[in-house]
Amino acid sequence: MRVERNSVKRLGAMGGILAVLAVAGLWTVRAAGPEPVVHIAGDSDVDAAALRAAIDPLFDGEAGETRALVVMHDGEIVAERYAPGYGPQSRLPSWSTAKSVTAVLIGLMVSDGRLALDSPVPVAAWGQPGDPRGRITLRQLLAMTSGLDHIEDGEPVADADTVRMLFTDGAQDMGAFAEAKPLAHAPGSVFSYSTGSTIILSDLMARMLTNSADPDARRRAMQMFIDGRLKVPARLDSLTVEYDAAGTMIGGSFMHMTARDYARFGELLRNHGRGVAGHQIVPEKWIDHMRAPSPRNAAYGAHLWLNRDSEESALMPGRAPRSLFGCVGHGGQYILVSPSQRLTVVRLGMSPDKEQREVVKAGLAKLVGLYAR
Repeated sequence: MRVERNSVKRLGAMGGILAVLAVAGLWTVRAAGPEPVVHIAGDSDVDAAALRAAIDPLFDGEAGETRALVVMHDGEIVAERYAPGYGPQSRLPSWSTAKSVTAVLIGLMVSDGRLALDSPVPVAAWGQPGDPRGRITLRQLLAMTSGLDHIEDGEPVADADTVRMLFTDGAQDMGAFAEAKPLAHAPGSVFSYSTGSTIILSDLMARMLTNSADPDARRRAMQMFIDGRLKVPARLDSLTVEYDAAGTMIGGSFMHMTARDYARFGELLRNHGRGVAGHQIVPEKWIDHMRAPSPRNAAYGAHLWLNRDSEESALMPGRAPRSLFGCVGHGGQYILVSPSQRLTVVRLGMSPDKEQREVVKAGLAKLVGLYAR
């Protein structure tokens, strides 16, 4: 397996700029009024005392700032804790966990026949005869193997493509910025984690939904699709997405939900695309595709992290079931799903240092380990 070195280092961490924004609490709506801070009930499998003993250290300073933690077992919340100032109604930033939401929306378009996994992606900037980018497929964008020369991290941080795309010269039209990149590798040959790939997918969806280039029309079309096909059916009432000035959903980084709704999204994946009422919202075969290892990185599927050994892993291979998978975002955002344990765990907060994120991962592994495999 060939993996480009440092390609997934920090999972698209955006360095000092994003750390300052996140620590400052931007894009976070704090709970107003009195809210329960801790609710740990346990169940017949793991009692409340054992859960509390595993959860409390995740709120210590060594783990950074844990703002919310939710544990769902057999579809029920068995533990829930919030930091002061946050509660069940607080919408917290997704960072890169948004990528998995974007992948689910792509799957709905594939099931509708609007898109095909192995067809070249229709991007005007790649349409000139002989342009090798014209061979890039939807499958490759989802698996982070497009071959585009996108620098997720960089030194100095302001030169990293992700920071430029989200905050500086690319921010007005993120899709155009990402699509303008040349190839660094043949499509499909190398895994390279890229927020730009997700932005290309977001732009593609908007163009499938409307022929208009008007930003308001693009936003309306995308929002209607999100609301009608995912937000309402899956009961993700707090799901809020952001758009750039061109009307492109910022599907790689900027979504917001309550911790409970992040957990509901994890349950949607655990239940093979079925919602809380048992209705099939996303095709089961699409969830299987998201969970299938990429040939270029066994620890990554289609915009979803897998608990497999690789040169760099975002999860905890060897410390949790191999079948566990998850959504992972900058600063230590986790939606962990363990089908064999009938378990979904959400941790949201800010752990800017690598050492803090290792403490979070170790604590989450201990928490997951309480449940029988």
